[in-house]
Amino acid sequence: MVGMIEVRELTKRYGATTAVDGLTFTVRPGRVTGFLGPNGAGKSTTLRMVLGLHAPTSGAVTVDGRRFADRPRGLRHVGALLDAADVHGGRTARAHLAVLARSNRIPVARVDAVLEEVGLGAAARRRIGGFSLGMRQRLGIAGALLGDPPVLLFDEPLNGLDPEGVRWVRELFGRLAGEGRTVFVSSHLMSEMEHTADDLVVVGRGRLIAEESLAEFAARGARPSVAVGTPDPGVLAPLLLASGAEVVSEEGRLTVTGLSAARIGELAAEHRVVLDQLTTRRASLEEAFMELTAESADYTAGGAR
Repeated sequence: MVGMIEVRELTKRYGATTAVDGLTFTVRPGRVTGFLGPNGAGKSTTLRMVLGLHAPTSGAVTVDGRRFADRPRGLRHVGALLDAADVHGGRTARAHLAVLARSNRIPVARVDAVLEEVGLGAAARRRIGGFSLGMRQRLGIAGALLGDPPVLLFDEPLNGLDPEGVRWVRELFGRLAGEGRTVFVSSHLMSEMEHTADDLVVVGRGRLIAEESLAEFAARGARPSVAVGTPDPGVLAPLLLASGAEVVSEEGRLTVTGLSAARIGELAAEHRVVLDQLTTRRASLEEAFMELTAESADYTAGGAR
């Protein structure tokens, strides 16, 4: 399949430290795939091995069945943003991209096209040293798009972007995937992945935790609950408990797990209990992520483990 990234038993060790431990997963075209994990989970190391910047200790990673390092003009096949700060501050935005274009035999006209696409057309002749972090992120995205590649990798692309920029990136990724490209995005912003990704690859301490759709992953987290409002919580709560539900009462409001909103409504109607709220609350991606990666976090606040 064109643009498919295949990671097979990928391992990377630095002395006694194992950064990536036997990872196996597939990233498919036509989808935005989020790459999630706590700090130190091995995400950036994995992306660098995809691009041939780090050699694996064992295992393999290919794009379209070939190692990226074996492609002489790589930007035509894979575009990547790994570190927006990793640019020469004395160059202009246009000069920076022109060097990349020449080294990959990409028409120089493409430079101006991608600068306009990312909103930096007016800043093309400004030196990068004077750019904000958000502008550097946009420049990095322009570099990834330069070769019009079928595969795109982004490591924390939303850092430093304002709300308009975040919305633009979200729409850009969706459009690129809609064109049949492979879009692989590493991020720690769970709430943003909830609005951006179709599929997820989740890692912890270098090992695979999950490889599935966004909906499937969210469903693995905390059970859905139902927020119930009633002027008679003392009447309704025992009825719900007797039906097998778990009930938490706080300031006259009930949080119910183990029964659907429909069944709660039926019980209330049968016993003539008035309801003024009946809302199903499903686990957010962040809640599912925190629950499933709790044992993989290297650093937690307050010393909690």
